[in-house]
Amino acid sequence: MRELRVIGLEPDGSHVVCADASTGEKFRLPADDKLRAASRGDIARLGQIEIEMDSQLRPREIQARIRAGASVEQVADEAGIPLAKVERFAYPVLLERSRAAEMAQGGHPVRDNGPAVPTLAEIVTQAFRARGHNIDDAAWDAWRDEDNHWVAQLQWQAGRTTNAAHWRYQPDAHGGTIVALDDTAFDLIDPDFGRPLRGLAPVASDEPEQLELAEFPTEVEVPTIEPEEIIEADVTEEPEDEPASPEEPAAPKIAPHQTNNKDKRGKPALPSWDDVLLGVRSSGR
Repeated sequence: MRELRVIGLEPDGSHVVCADASTGEKFRLPADDKLRAASRGDIARLGQIEIEMDSQLRPREIQARIRAGASVEQVADEAGIPLAKVERFAYPVLLERSRAAEMAQGGHPVRDNGPAVPTLAEIVTQAFRARGHNIDDAAWDAWRDEDNHWVAQLQWQAGRTTNAAHWRYQPDAHGGTIVALDDTAFDLIDPDFGRPLRGLAPVASDEPEQLELAEFPTEVEVPTIEPEEIIEADVTEEPEDEPASPEEPAAPKIAPHQTNNKDKRGKPALPSWDDVLLGVRSSGR
């Protein structure tokens, strides 16, 4: 690299005249903002001028796109410039978005009866826990919409499905208010945490990606147990004694109450009132 030295300006002041110290060959450089920034050592101004010259987007336009929710990669592809040149101006805006997302988590969701006492982060954490998800696997983000309002986003992965919920965040002295912008965001702040979130329950079938709600019965019929019918054994009557043959004498008959003092079921017979009051047994003894 050859070294040049400045020897003067052209009469109109549009160019700086330089010369090679060894050969005396002269050169000229345009006296523009880029040269002035380089002479002052203003690196930031040099980068800004370089972006303005290399792309159709100015630094303010790059920051406006980032603030509106675009990523650094998207802006770099659109402008056709390296990522490093976009990151230089996107960094402060990304910090602003991160701060807005953190503040939105401390806002209070607006319901039918007014703002809720718990914060958005507390309610969403309970909703995730009730549905078997981990809030640590989700990512928060925020950006400004066309009306210059902050929009907070919560994005998470459930199986092969990417879910996202969006709320409008309005800052105030009490932490701010949160208003749901889509059905997923409304479901997450709904007091009924036990209801399954749409698109999160996979169904086993031949077709992949098919999702539906898992339904569970709310009432379970408990079968009633009928009392068992007690069937008493029939007591068969003793057959009448056949008349004795004339050759064999008939056996003497024994009164039922004299047979070991037991009834037909084999239990001891209870004495009658006469036996108790007079002290006389039924047998006459």
